[in-house]
Amino acid sequence: MIRFSENKDFEFEEVEVTDETTARERALTLYNDDVNTFEFVIESLIDICKHDLIQAEQCTYIVHYNGKCVVKNGTYKNLHPMRIALCDRGLSAVIH
Repeated sequence: MIRFSENKDFEFEEVEVTDETTARERALTLYNDDVNTFEFVIESLIDICKHDLIQAEQCTYIVHYNGKCVVKNGTYKNLHPMRIALCDRGLSAVIH
């Protein structure tokens, strides 16, 4: 951003620009299906989202009984590859 002073001297101001679509906190939500096994979903959460065994099991049960579960929070930039990887395995996931 450039500002002009009245005496025509140039004054420069540094402005930090962030992309709002990547910077704000988001949630990766996994949805239930009738196709994948508990073991497969648990393994996927461990491999892709870096959950430990207990966290992966808990999320899997929440998905099963509630229909969905937020499995990871973070920026869009960090969550997008995880969503793609989960979907590539046949799971249903979205970023909110």
